[in-house]
Amino acid sequence: MFTTLEAFYQAWEQESRATQRIFDALTDESLKQEVTPRDRTLGRIAWHIVVTVHEMMSKTGLVFDAPEENAPVPASAKTIADSYRQAGDAMIRAIKEQWNDATLHEERDMYGEKWKIGFTLLMLIQHEIHHRGQMTVLMRQAGLTVPGVYGPSRDEWEAMGMKAPAL
Repeated sequence: MFTTLEAFYQAWEQESRATQRIFDALTDESLKQEVTPRDRTLGRIAWHIVVTVHEMMSKTGLVFDAPEENAPVPASAKTIADSYRQAGDAMIRAIKEQWNDATLHEERDMYGEKWKIGFTLLMLIQHEIHHRGQMTVLMRQAGLTVPGVYGPSRDEWEAMGMKAPAL
């Protein structure tokens, strides 16, 4: 749980930068990649991350403009990437205008439970990390180069002329 806005800003900066790198590597064709017809496509997962920024944060009472939960999945990877950037920027601006550190200790109804806002911010980031991992698997299946998140990816090791660390 975050107890200061500054701690959240630092974590969000790192994690959203990593997510943005993943989004920026998508192609329009890759958005159709799926594990099975019953599961979300790569584009649907990416869009789910985008719309969850507003969906989850609006439940806390934060007011800002960003794509809403029922917005249709764009066919353009660039639109998804740009929408994520804009949603995150709008959220941060709204937090800076509407909240202070004490706000993080306030509770809100979230998905049938009472969560402190500081916990909700942690869940927003962890939710994104969870789906980002799913996306990288689908990106490999779609033949995309996967950017590194917490260090170089296999693709980046190879581009540096090095062998990726053994499994």
